[in-house]
Amino acid sequence: MSEVTAIDNYVKTYKQLKKEIAKIIIGQDAVIEQILISIFSGGHVLLIGVPGLAKTLMVDTIAKTLGLDFKRIQFTPDLMPSDILGSEILDKDRQFKFIKGPVFSNIVLADEINRTPPKTQAALLEAMQERSVTVAGHRYELHQPYFVLATQNPIEQEGTYPLPEAQLDRFMFAINLEYPSFSEEVEVVKQTTAEKNTTLNVVFDGKEVLEFQHLIRKIPVADNVVEYAVGMISKTRPNTNRTSELISQYVDWGAGPRASQNLILAAKTHAVLHGKYTPDIENVQAVATSVLRHRIIKNYKAAAEGISIEKIIESLF
Repeated sequence: MSEVTAIDNYVKTYKQLKKEIAKIIIGQDAVIEQILISIFSGGHVLLIGVPGLAKTLMVDTIAKTLGLDFKRIQFTPDLMPSDILGSEILDKDRQFKFIKGPVFSNIVLADEINRTPPKTQAALLEAMQERSVTVAGHRYELHQPYFVLATQNPIEQEGTYPLPEAQLDRFMFAINLEYPSFSEEVEVVKQTTAEKNTTLNVVFDGKEVLEFQHLIRKIPVADNVVEYAVGMISKTRPNTNRTSELISQYVDWGAGPRASQNLILAAKTHAVLHGKYTPDIENVQAVATSVLRHRIIKNYKAAAEGISIEKIIESLF
């Protein structure tokens, strides 16, 4: 099978996937698309939204339609690394036996990740980057495909521990989850307050998701598109010869090379899911806000003058 035929087949399956997800999730099309782009690109997502917007239901629905295992971890101040990774215990034969934690799943929802101390947050670092964990000197490979979706509440900041930049950088996307429209909320209320049994069909499986990820990496990208993406990232860094006046004025720190890599990978997936065989500048721009939102650090002047990250990113176009 040629790569073009394989892409066409995956696009058809992707359309079926979105129809299945829509049986449960009303609206939020852009958010669902970005989560799926991240999964098919092999990345992780930080989802920022107030409580009650069906974040857990959304991830659970996506996991079921993809035929993947799903575990949810509620992050709290007293959560320990062993609660995530697992721990060794003495069995009846007085031999150490490793009991796997919830991190051993295809999709892990780290709910309110900023409510736990840095030591526990860091337990996810190796898992997200290396797709493995080390406990008591032993390395354990995680199930593939592997995807972390972490949530943050943007309102309540009391008793929270902000994620360090090194951990933020491991998320491909940071997605803002907005309130549903009036008509969508009416439909949500109708659907959730009546007796209704909806059957979800499995559209992909783990093997097909991995094959899709490998196919995305094989897609060629024109040099001018790569240069545009790298140029956009380099403009985010203050005090360089490519920096604009707005960046110099309002940004403390810009994005690193991982942002350039994620920008191209996400643009490839975005292009494929919209019927193209190679990404162009339009695809790079379509994913740029989610790739850069958590990687650009504003200064106090930007906060005082109400300059948003989105406005800074738009200036890069």
